Amino acid sequence: MIRSSSQSAHRLAWASYASFAAFGVFWGTWGASIPRIRSQAGISDGQLGTALLFIGAGALPAMLLTGRIIDRFGVRITAAVTLILLGSSGLIVALAATGFASLCFGLLLVGAASGAADVAINSAAGSAEKLAATPVITRSHGMFSAFVVVSSLVAGLSAALGAGTTFSFVLVVAASTIVSGYLLHASPAEVPSAPRRIKAETDDLRHRRGDPASGVPVLAILLVGILGAMAFAGENAHQSWAAVFFEDELGTGAALSSTAPAVFAAVVAITRFSTGGLQPAYAMRTLVLGAAAASVGATILAAAPNVIVALIGLAVAAAGTAVLYPTLLGIVSRSTEDATRGRTTSLLTTISYLGFLLGPVYVGLWSEAAGLRAAMAAIAALCAVLLALTPVLLRIRRKLIDPSPTPPVANTAHHPKQDDDAREHDLAE
Repeated sequence: MIRSSSQSAHRLAWASYASFAAFGVFWGTWGASIPRIRSQAGISDGQLGTALLFIGAGALPAMLLTGRIIDRFGVRITAAVTLILLGSSGLIVALAATGFASLCFGLLLVGAASGAADVAINSAAGSAEKLAATPVITRSHGMFSAFVVVSSLVAGLSAALGAGTTFSFVLVVAASTIVSGYLLHASPAEVPSAPRRIKAETDDLRHRRGDPASGVPVLAILLVGILGAMAFAGENAHQSWAAVFFEDELGTGAALSSTAPAVFAAVVAITRFSTGGLQPAYAMRTLVLGAAAASVGATILAAAPNVIVALIGLAVAAAGTAVLYPTLLGIVSRSTEDATRGRTTSLLTTISYLGFLLGPVYVGLWSEAAGLRAAMAAIAALCAVLLALTPVLLRIRRKLIDPSPTPPVANTAHHPKQDDDAREHDLAE
């Protein structure tokens, strides 16, 4: 029985890695295809910027809805279907986006499919991590980052060889279908939850947590979501503005400046794989060191006199931000019941995604008001605030989900470091 459980956890972990790889394949291909999609649609840069807002408009409501679908039908089938829908939505854009209106509609579909898939694969990773008792989430996010880099290079190469955008997204659909088939095969079969059973389980959670609405600890998730939003804001701000900073502030050419986002993504991937083995007991320490590194890296970047120093700052910032959201998601996943995993993950993802959307806007406003270097300093300040808030908000969250007083400890001999480790482990649960 123990061996069977271990094998099941191993299969779930690899299914999670494959799902995030497919997610990365889509977004890497998408990023590399934007110039060709813009040309195909015959629109200006301003119209493209407006059209891209429809991704967020589609993603946010889909994220909230997907949680209930997962809790009703199971994470396995939801993740498989949404990954195929995501690849298909990209193919629809490649085939049918021949004007501004059709592009906006296509990006609305992309956003909805992406938001749903995001929640589904993160729920699957959280479930796998809880079952396997190993850090599946961080490694899964590392797979995403790695395949973003790989697929963007492949899409760029195919474009250089004369292949159209449609061909690239046919490959994405094929990859998504293969991964979805593997996900259905590798994950244990789930019985769709009957409404009565869901109601009984959530009623029990409501009773234990004092939450009269849904059995989901909304306020506790909101606190972690605030941290997740700040983490994502810093990450996407660097990813979106690094090339502009290198070109405008350091005077690099377009070819060299375009390597900045690739360096950032590569360091994120390497860091996530390197820290994937850290145990949950080190979650608080990981968050604090990550936020500190993100702040220091952004500060170095803001003051960088040349490209070498700027790349060092960008790499430090990437290493810091890389560990933040996966660690926060892991903290929530470990204390989430299966009956509410979908809704809990969707709420956390939605709140955090707001930061992902607003991060580049935050930099743009600061840049407009005080210049791009000041905007980079503003990212450093945001990460410093994250550093200060993390232990405070996680301590409040812990009290919200477990309001019972801590039982007195017997007066036995122990080392002071044991108290520190126990305190950190409590906050990470």
